[in-house]
Amino acid sequence: MIKVGIVGASGYTGGELLRFLKNHSNAEVVAATSRKFDGIPIHKVHPHLRDIDLKFENLKPSEIDADLVFTATPHGASMKIVPELIEEGVKVVDLSGDYRFEDTDVYEKWYGFKHTNPLDAVYGLPEINRAEIKKADLIANPGCFPTGAILACLPIVAEKLVDTIIVDSKSGVSGAGVKPTEASHYPNCSDNVAPYAVTSHRHMPEIQEKLRKFGDVKVSFTPHLVPVTRGILTTAHSFLKEDVSSDYVKEIYDKFYEGEPFVRVLDTSEIPRLSSVRGSNYCHIGCFDIDENGRIVLVSAIDNLVKGASGQAIQNMNLMFRFPETESIETVGLHP
Repeated sequence: MIKVGIVGASGYTGGELLRFLKNHSNAEVVAATSRKFDGIPIHKVHPHLRDIDLKFENLKPSEIDADLVFTATPHGASMKIVPELIEEGVKVVDLSGDYRFEDTDVYEKWYGFKHTNPLDAVYGLPEINRAEIKKADLIANPGCFPTGAILACLPIVAEKLVDTIIVDSKSGVSGAGVKPTEASHYPNCSDNVAPYAVTSHRHMPEIQEKLRKFGDVKVSFTPHLVPVTRGILTTAHSFLKEDVSSDYVKEIYDKFYEGEPFVRVLDTSEIPRLSSVRGSNYCHIGCFDIDENGRIVLVSAIDNLVKGASGQAIQNMNLMFRFPETESIETVGLHP
């Protein structure tokens, strides 16, 4: 049994970490930090977690007695916390963007922060870095958009079938975080689809950096906000360099993801649904349609708060401590 701490436990990702860890047979949450809610019972902020007998605490990193800490903190804040935890011998899974890039110059350009504490981290996408994750002390948990996009595109990039990909993603409002904004205010997002940061979203270089480890590819990415609570539906378009069939491409995906516990490759022309993965750590990949111009369309669906954040973070923790990889995150989606 390991002791687990969560820094920034009052947000959506913190709530999801607590929800999944509640039933983990090998991990016990011993600290859930929050400055704003110091001394307040967990269920007063996360009303669905009434069986968790913990209160939020305003703790410094050095005051957390844990084997592993999840840092569910804003971009720019994690870099001030993570080094102290690592120095104390604590393993860390960081859910911010602070340690996702190999080059801090790229981080500073796209996130607008000076990186003051660079550290070596393993990018926590188990489907490509499982062996490295098992040996790591610091995991950079992937972004939600990159998780859906990378998993949708990896096999065709690795097979050298494409050299340019256009990624169009639709995200639920929970991706904006627990603090309301003008964009996430219900009257503004209801009955609406709103593209944003159409050529300048900070997740674009993350998608491209990770895919380029498998092939020389250019990535263009545009996100949209849609009036649903959870989920990311990603549509990836590309023109094939070879004349191949949809069935052939599907076979590539079947082989690439064979044995992966949380990736489901659907039948040709079957379209993934957000409701099929809602609340789960699964990624569904499907479509594989090819038009007469050689354009292939691939679609993936994930829950942005689970496989796109907290569920994947626990999957990484399981790997780091040699627990069963699916421990406590086997839940299937909530459809309808």
